[in-house]
Amino acid sequence: MDKNTLTGLLLMALVVFGFMWLNKPSEAEIAAQREKAEQQARQEAQATEQSPSLTLDSITPEEIKMIVATVRELGTADTASSTARLATGRVDLRVAADGAVSGTIMTADSAGISAADIIYNRIGSLSPVAARAALSALRTSLEDAARYRGFARCLHGDSTTVKLENEYLSLELSTKGGIITRASLKDYERYDSVPVQPFSPGVDAYSFTLASDDNHFDTSEFYFTPVQGNDSTVLMKLDLGDGATWGIRYTLPAGGYTVNMDIVQANMGQVIGANVSEMEFNWRDRMHRNEAGRMFEERNSALYYMTSDGDVDNLSESSTKSTDMDHITWIGYKNQFFSTVLIAPEGIASAKLSSTVLEDDPRYLKEFSTEAIVEYSTAKANPASFIFFIGPNSYPLLSDIQNDIVPEKELHLTNLIPLGWSLFRWINTLIVIPTFSFLGQYISNYGVIILLLTIFIKLILFPFTYKSYMSQAKMRVLAPEIKEINDKYPGNENAMKRQQETMALYSRAGASPFSGCLPLLLQMPILIAMFNFFPSAIELRGEAFLWVKDLSAPDSILTWSANIPVINWIFGNQISLFCLLMTVTNILYTYLNMQTQPSTSSNPMMKWMMYLMPLMFLYFFNNYAAGLSYYYFLSLLITIVQTYIFRRVVDEDKVRETMRANARKPKKKSGFMARLEEAQRRQQQLLKEQERQRGNRSDRRRN
Repeated sequence: MDKNTLTGLLLMALVVFGFMWLNKPSEAEIAAQREKAEQQARQEAQATEQSPSLTLDSITPEEIKMIVATVRELGTADTASSTARLATGRVDLRVAADGAVSGTIMTADSAGISAADIIYNRIGSLSPVAARAALSALRTSLEDAARYRGFARCLHGDSTTVKLENEYLSLELSTKGGIITRASLKDYERYDSVPVQPFSPGVDAYSFTLASDDNHFDTSEFYFTPVQGNDSTVLMKLDLGDGATWGIRYTLPAGGYTVNMDIVQANMGQVIGANVSEMEFNWRDRMHRNEAGRMFEERNSALYYMTSDGDVDNLSESSTKSTDMDHITWIGYKNQFFSTVLIAPEGIASAKLSSTVLEDDPRYLKEFSTEAIVEYSTAKANPASFIFFIGPNSYPLLSDIQNDIVPEKELHLTNLIPLGWSLFRWINTLIVIPTFSFLGQYISNYGVIILLLTIFIKLILFPFTYKSYMSQAKMRVLAPEIKEINDKYPGNENAMKRQQETMALYSRAGASPFSGCLPLLLQMPILIAMFNFFPSAIELRGEAFLWVKDLSAPDSILTWSANIPVINWIFGNQISLFCLLMTVTNILYTYLNMQTQPSTSSNPMMKWMMYLMPLMFLYFFNNYAAGLSYYYFLSLLITIVQTYIFRRVVDEDKVRETMRANARKPKKKSGFMARLEEAQRRQQQLLKEQERQRGNRSDRRRN
């Protein structure tokens, strides 16, 4: 760009800005323009107010006929005055014998407006805003009436609560939906000192859905009228007009954790049609955390169900799952120590069950949902009945409830408590739980009860423990002779001969290397049964003992929030004292055990493995219930004491003399020993044949 061009552009810009400056309006002109605009706006507003705003959107003669027909069809008839009335919450319409419509319309600000003024376009005294609101309310109510039929009168109301309670359970029933919105267990608190609430408002809800040929009626949309029967019974009722009613009757017995929920109705065929044969039941629950330790509560929370053939199963505890099932007897939303179970004595035809893990939610564990179909008939006064169990997972309690509510049917409610596979479950139900419950009737300190239970179990296992020790004593006596056999037949080529001589020695002495293992194997089911019992025993929840505040939770003596890589991997973020005591006792027991088994203590690899196991137990049990670690600690301690007593009582010289006397007696081989020796003989012949063939091949290669 040259100098002349730049000069020209600058001159043009000066001319433009100068023209704009010279022609700008004065202050008086600006004020006049503002006044003119404001006056024009006032005139437009006045014109709007003076014009009949509903002229273009008023009730037509055809709509008036529809209103009259709707009120007469769906409203309540008064034969004395030959009028019909339809009240749907927001409108209260009346139709006289000559077809004239009157009544009241309630708008959002609760102002009562004459329905006749709106219907017949007599709106001179109404503001445009009020007229539009009334017209909208009228049309919405008429649409609801056409859609919901008799249910329309229950679409609006006041949401209030009704309470039922007994010694153990407190219920709040809401008129909106007619459901239990809050259920509190009086004897139990969460870790944050709030009562345990299996139902809480805005979190847990259920509803029924009735379907006609062209519509669905969800009870969660309607406002029920509570009818108090007595202190333990309340009926949440929908009055649908012309004698048609539908409701849910709740009965809370004087004692216990069950709530009866009965569907009651009358003349429903005229509302939804007589051909309806099923009803939907929808139930969702977001399970609140009740325990301080999230890991085990989450691991023991699941959606359980029992089919009509008696099989109890559950959705995965660790992942999000859903399934479709037919013919279900009950559905349970269960966490570690508490459950809410819906029992249908007459069965649930089908259901879609879903469980979602809420990993990142600090307040809730999982979200459960049920979409079920139950049989229904408009002709029955009581088309369906259910029983809610809302309470603790106590084995004696669940056993008694099962016998009380449906005595003719086995409900298997005790399967809500994870007591292990069948063998371990039998041990718990036949031995451990009865003993535990019996002691609990007379002793209030559960630390003492666990001590007595441990002693009782040790007395049962005493014969097996003694037999195991005697077997070890025999092996110690034979250790020098076994060493002589090993020295006499060294190397792999003499393995068969060495084994034969060793077995012959065992046979002559009346000893067996396996006799010490069998008693230990017989004790394992009890140890595993106790492993399942203690984390599930609600009796231990909140029970203190010594330094332990809660025997159902880890007894942390040291906690930290920092992320220490190796330490956190081993211990988590806390250290349990009873688990440490158990580990130390286990190491001491391992040391004593290896002293009595020379063959084990002489093998460095085996010795290292034996000491590694107690440390592995420290890793596994550090976050388990303190009651479980306490039981294992006591069990190991008693075993150590028994070992010392056996050493004092058992004279190994007498054992040696007894074995020598057994060796001098003629022995009749057992069938097992005969088969074992025959197998060894055949194996030895096979080895000799293989050696001979290898020698022949070597000779042929040399030739």
